Amino acid sequence: MDEQLLELGEQFKQKRKERNLTLKEAENATSIRVTYLQAIENGDLSKLISPIYAEGFVKQYASYLGLDGETIVRENMEVLRRAISQDFAYGIGTLEVRENPGAKVKWLPNAFWIAGFLALLLFSWWLAKYLEVL
Repeated sequence: MDEQLLELGEQFKQKRKERNLTLKEAENATSIRVTYLQAIENGDLSKLISPIYAEGFVKQYASYLGLDGETIVRENMEVLRRAISQDFAYGIGTLEVRENPGAKVKWLPNAFWIAGFLALLLFSWWLAKYLEVL
């Protein structure tokens, strides 16, 4: 982790504690998840989704804490815009084939409908012959 990020995170943490706020209260006010707020305060931006999100979250969190978000982002632009390497095993960014649990059973109701329709046709034909309509 970068020392500049650690200092920035410590600044956020101190300001939050000065205002006697919990991370949950900050989450509710900013709509930024607690895990992301913790990542900012710990100076670990690798937990954030992308550099653009990091920049936006830092600006919004700073504004919420009464700091100048624009200035903080401008002064730390090179650190916030640094590419974050992420591993995607499952979830976002993967092409994963999932089996549909109901796909194997869908032919059964259709077979019943087709059999019922054919039985109705056969009965109609028999009734027409019996009543000598045909």
